[in-house]
Amino acid sequence: MSDLDTFRAETRAWLEANCPPEMREPVQGEDDVYWGGRKATFKSEAQKAWFEACRDKGYTVPAWPREYGGAGLSPAEAKVLREEMARINARPPLSSFGIWMLGPALLKFGTEEQKRKYLNEIARGEIRWCQGYSEPGSGSDLVSLQTFGEDKGDHWVVNGQKIWTSYADKADWIFCLVRTDKTNKYQGITFMLFDMESPGVSTKPILLISGNSPFCETFFDDVKVPKDQYVGEINRGWDVAKYLLGHEREMISGADNSERGAGIGAMLKRQAGELDPVLRAELAMFDVDALAFSAMGEKFLDEIKVGKAHPAQPNMMKYAGTELNKRRHELLMAAGGSAALEWDSEESRGGAAARSWLRTKANSIEGGTSEVMLNVIAKRILELPGA
Repeated sequence: MSDLDTFRAETRAWLEANCPPEMREPVQGEDDVYWGGRKATFKSEAQKAWFEACRDKGYTVPAWPREYGGAGLSPAEAKVLREEMARINARPPLSSFGIWMLGPALLKFGTEEQKRKYLNEIARGEIRWCQGYSEPGSGSDLVSLQTFGEDKGDHWVVNGQKIWTSYADKADWIFCLVRTDKTNKYQGITFMLFDMESPGVSTKPILLISGNSPFCETFFDDVKVPKDQYVGEINRGWDVAKYLLGHEREMISGADNSERGAGIGAMLKRQAGELDPVLRAELAMFDVDALAFSAMGEKFLDEIKVGKAHPAQPNMMKYAGTELNKRRHELLMAAGGSAALEWDSEESRGGAAARSWLRTKANSIEGGTSEVMLNVIAKRILELPGA
């Protein structure tokens, strides 16, 4: 038996012993997802036990080094763990923008002190982060952002506004793009980190057509940020921002298309006899495409690990994942018939299907619009001539 086979057997045994049955059920609502942070609460003892077991094992961030709270798994071992968790439909023990976005940026650009402090807090679920990127006049053209940090010697005084800040009202800290030099568009931005409870920080929720929303407007009024709370170099935050955007797009591309669970066909197998044959064929085609997307994702991750991934590939993943997720919810709504349009009852879990379907409309905007993604793919991957 190879070392990897031994690791798989040990991982399978550990999961059977530590992943409660409740944590193998599909996520039904927001409170089924554990985000960690200062204000976090557990929905159930099972959720708490699963998180704590993974935290202690380093499995909230299995591929991170042990000194930063991870398990220090090799790429091959991390892939085995993902496969074994998918096999039993295990829920992620911890969801976190710190894991998906800030963590990779800190691993590449952070100081050793920052890595040991922030990465361990992220891995242990002690801090919940939000992302301060988009502004009312700076979305796709993010580099035109106007939030400004005035240099006051040992600190900056930050004034401005961010928009579409996911979970800003629930986050402990923010990683934020702030202009620190008005004379240089690209080399005048600093990637700052600061506490959301700092005086001068306020948030206002933004409701979407689904009736729910994680998004907020975030306002900064004379917010003091110490001069040691930045990542990378002063005025070179755009380098960090671009790197992080690749991980954000990878995260968005996987929305509802992760390895957890089977495809739509399996989810709806009890209804299969009642569904129109044409719809059943569409569901089957979706499952094939979802498997192909998953294989493409694995290939992309492998290419990243050996340094062979195309710099624009996250754009392709983001676009493909966005379209797949929108299509998934269109099919779920079609399969549900008129009952799927119900909005408020307990039976429909407060209109979960309809609200989730409406929420997917934002996938083609957040993290870079689909039109921008297609332009990047055309220019940088297909190398098509410009207009």
